[in-house]
Amino acid sequence: MTNLVYIPTMKKKVNISTEAVADVERVSATVSQNLKTFRRQSGLTLDQLSQKSGVSKGMLVEIEKGTANPSIAILCRAATALGVSVADFVGVAVSLPVRIVPPEDASILWRGPKGGSATLLVGTQGPDEIELWRWTLFPGEIFESPGHSPGTLELLNVEAGELTLKLGDSEHLVPAGSSVLARTEDKHAYMNSGKQELRFVMAVAELQRPRLRTGL
Repeated sequence: MTNLVYIPTMKKKVNISTEAVADVERVSATVSQNLKTFRRQSGLTLDQLSQKSGVSKGMLVEIEKGTANPSIAILCRAATALGVSVADFVGVAVSLPVRIVPPEDASILWRGPKGGSATLLVGTQGPDEIELWRWTLFPGEIFESPGHSPGTLELLNVEAGELTLKLGDSEHLVPAGSSVLARTEDKHAYMNSGKQELRFVMAVAELQRPRLRTGL
């Protein structure tokens, strides 16, 4: 699983902007503090949270220390175990009736090896999660997900380029201007197999309450 910020080892020197480094540090500090807060509010020890979430105790310790580089999947598992959302973790959860999240508060939770990114723009407070993301993938980049909880739905709109959406063993091409609704409880991936920059927005609905209907 790709980590929160992925900076691959390359023979060529890669310049990383001070703004990107500052953003990584800001997100890490926010996640560190919120994980400690939510865990203590839940009355869970690190051992108990590890057992409940399936995330190793060592990883949880490093996250709370602010020295870890957790994947989006790890954040999802920890959030679900604590009854919160990933948006709660990174501080962009909506507090009703309305909250405006400025662009500087949005959190980049993935960086691709060629400069792609996944930015969590805004989301609901947990345990039900509705999130809005903006993705950029450059040619050859891919993001893989192990899947979400049963019934999770994603809505995507491709703004530029062509998205290859892989669901299980099937692949679906989504051209610019097109939208797609997909159930993503199983393993899936977003790929840029083309020659142009790919940009898309995505809304994710991961509801913890039982769904009354089993169809999309």
